[in-house]
Amino acid sequence: MPEIKINFDEILDRNLLSSEELELLNRAEEILETAYAPYSKFNVGATLLLEDGSYVSGNNQENASFPCGICAERVALFTTKANNPNIKIRKIAVTTKSLEFTKEDPIAPCGMCRQVLLEYEEQQKEPIQVFLFNEKKILKFHKAKDLLPLYFSENRLKRK
Repeated sequence: MPEIKINFDEILDRNLLSSEELELLNRAEEILETAYAPYSKFNVGATLLLEDGSYVSGNNQENASFPCGICAERVALFTTKANNPNIKIRKIAVTTKSLEFTKEDPIAPCGMCRQVLLEYEEQQKEPIQVFLFNEKKILKFHKAKDLLPLYFSENRLKRK
């Protein structure tokens, strides 16, 4: 029977990260504080590290008309591609905070965010490392494709 395996590292000590990775996580934690999440009370912060050493952050933005909101990951990704279309994304860190519940494990991006992240990874032909984290642990994925192994791609379709 076929199996899908998802590879990641679990890191329990932030001191094992590089200074660059610590900065990435710190920025994601900072930006989550200014998320606009009055309805879900679930803040999300995402920060990207680009190949030129710059960082781009985003947070979730809700709206009373729920479909009008947007996730933190896509805010950061779309901002990056709009303003730096030719600069590759090396890493992304995502963290969450809820006023209504506690969580043991880091929360993963939604399917839409995973698809966007994966498509950008395919466009640049280089992996994007993904760090999902909370105060207890860090999950490090070596490429975005590990978050969505059965992804949609036009490259996987054959024209008649």
